[in-house]
Amino acid sequence: MGNSSKSARNRSRAVGRRAWAAAYTVVLGLGFAQSHPTVAQAARDPGLRLGAAAAGGPIAGLSSDESLFFDLGLAQFLTSQYLADGLGPRFNLDSCGGCHAQPAAGGSSPATNPQPTTGVAFGAKNVIPSFVTANGPIVEARFKTLPNGRPDGQVHPLFVITGRNDGTANASGCTAVQEDFNTQYAKGNVALRIPTPTFGAGLIESISDSAIVANLAANGAVKSELGIGGHPNVSPNTGNVTRFGWKAQNPSLLVFGGEAYLNEIGISNELFPNERDDNPTCQFSPVPNDFTTVDAFEGIPAPLAVSDAQRFTLFMEFTAPPTPSTDTPGGATSITRGQTNFDAVGCGLCHTPTLTTQPSNTVPALSNVAANLYSDLALHQMGPKLADGIAQGAAAGDEFRTAPLWGLGQRIFFLHDGRTNDLLDSIAAHASPAGSGYGPSEANQVIQNFNNLSDSQKQDLLNFLRSL
Repeated sequence: MGNSSKSARNRSRAVGRRAWAAAYTVVLGLGFAQSHPTVAQAARDPGLRLGAAAAGGPIAGLSSDESLFFDLGLAQFLTSQYLADGLGPRFNLDSCGGCHAQPAAGGSSPATNPQPTTGVAFGAKNVIPSFVTANGPIVEARFKTLPNGRPDGQVHPLFVITGRNDGTANASGCTAVQEDFNTQYAKGNVALRIPTPTFGAGLIESISDSAIVANLAANGAVKSELGIGGHPNVSPNTGNVTRFGWKAQNPSLLVFGGEAYLNEIGISNELFPNERDDNPTCQFSPVPNDFTTVDAFEGIPAPLAVSDAQRFTLFMEFTAPPTPSTDTPGGATSITRGQTNFDAVGCGLCHTPTLTTQPSNTVPALSNVAANLYSDLALHQMGPKLADGIAQGAAAGDEFRTAPLWGLGQRIFFLHDGRTNDLLDSIAAHASPAGSGYGPSEANQVIQNFNNLSDSQKQDLLNFLRSL
């Protein structure tokens, strides 16, 4: 039986190899059959797709109550927090919408980084770290190791409120001291992360664990031939698939939002009720700073009684996924060819084009929806070139969640640390040999396949990505 099983596996792999090779050969042949300039031109990133934001609105089919919660959540998402609200004592920015701004609320980092201004606003006594620049992405910093050499991995907020007087309170008496980020950065101990877009997040949350696991197992022979593995991140307590954040470390939108409220803005809340820094000289709001109003005698309408963290969650849950362009850039024919190339070289084996949400009676608008997210929501080994040395749950230091590509055309900064705004650079960074204690990237063969395309075929693929 063992030999029979082994033979079946070999036959399956052979079939997979032939199917993939046939598709790839067809794509290579298309380059000579389709109309392209006779003078070879190097492919280039078409750049940020301009025009109105193709994301940021509510998902279709919401009830009137759900629409109200979306509006309330959006308003809170955009609201700046002050000392009297509980800002700090340590923070990265003063609002969710300040980080998640491009191309609309719920997106990623805007072109102009507000951190250099916010870090010293209202007299706050902070040094702007060297890796925080006005024309770079918004970032959060994690330290790889503690002073004793043991793993760290926590978010270290960049700024303190010491010296700040924003008109709601005066933190001149606060004794919180900003960490020395420049020294840690020079030592190579800082791992950077940029904001992940939250568009279509309710659909992502509504995809079942079993659908994610089954999708990972699909096309096993082809994936194995290309060196692609992957596995879900999972909750150590429940075993459920976690899926939010760069390493899929958060199990739900509620946890994702509550954790960000504490780490990024310093607002303690019902999910994370303790301050990151409980220095008594720096507290200007009761702890937890954010909570659901439960006193029925206050006469507050139910939607207004919900905590900020819950409002953020409902806003993210009810936000529609981005709408792709059908003809920009490069025209509809180029985009169609690019999608064919994307699948043929193997990109779609990790960046799964579509996963379908599970049936739901709770929010019909999220039930049985084909979510075109271009992600398997799983972790993949990316090699030392992208490794950040941070382990989170089942994610090792060189593993990241496959980033959803919907909305890519209107995104400015790419990769987990925002190191580039050029798609070609981002694609190249996916390839990496083993080294520095890490294995090779699972994407190596796929990137080699991309490199083997003609310039016109690469251009079509880039046009397709910028159409998303």
